[in-house]
Amino acid sequence: MDEKTFVTGLGTIHYWTGPVEAARPWLIFLPGLTADSRLFERQMEGLGARCNCLVWDAPAHGKSRPFPLDFSLEDMADYLRGILDAEGISRPILVGQSLGGYVSQVFMTRYPGTASGFVSIDSCSLEREYYTGAELWLLKHTEGMYRSIPWGLLKQWGPRGTAESAYGRRVMAAMMADYTQDEYCALTAHGFRILAQSIEAGPSYALTCPALLLCGEKDGAGSCKRYDRAWSRKTGLPLTWVPGAGHNSNCDAPEFVNQAIAAFVQSLGADKGQPA
Repeated sequence: MDEKTFVTGLGTIHYWTGPVEAARPWLIFLPGLTADSRLFERQMEGLGARCNCLVWDAPAHGKSRPFPLDFSLEDMADYLRGILDAEGISRPILVGQSLGGYVSQVFMTRYPGTASGFVSIDSCSLEREYYTGAELWLLKHTEGMYRSIPWGLLKQWGPRGTAESAYGRRVMAAMMADYTQDEYCALTAHGFRILAQSIEAGPSYALTCPALLLCGEKDGAGSCKRYDRAWSRKTGLPLTWVPGAGHNSNCDAPEFVNQAIAAFVQSLGADKGQPA
């Protein structure tokens, strides 16, 4: 993969692209909170033969540090637009896991018509109606809870709480090991806080492009499964349960997830050199 950088007013974002062929569709992989590009290594490998692929380390994540925690989901969407413009990418398919799915929705709201499709992996709708006031309050007040947990214990709970497979837990453990306790707790709290702020902002995040919802059967992160059931039921979006997978379902069941993404791309006609 080719490593590249995008310079912002706050810091430098690192991202990677695989081999590029002009006629192929673009898949843009956006990892979740505290995860980095390693979260999608099996997708970059497994789908890179049929699609152009790009994955980033989001601001303040992975190699995209130092980066002050002074950005919003809207800023992240704008940074993503800048990267796509720099690469000459139009009509991409956004693939967002957890926080990456929220960034995708903000991006599509700010830049309507830009994305040709959206795959949500263990993420949820940003529409206000799905959340209670208490849930939003808790999202904005998580830092004390995380800081109260000993770092050694938190590094054990993180992989176990997000992944069911040995591989998935190993990847999550490696990503967490790159942070100090202060970095991790501050980043986690910031991510939940800007998520709540975007939900409360009030614009419609209704999707205007084809979308696929993927969620691990054993996803135990918050109320993700309940939110996704409600999202699918209200909108009619197809919801696929990833067998035996936790919150990082693309790590727990990479072949299943890759097949689902490939079928979605094919359904758009995007893998045949046709406009998506």
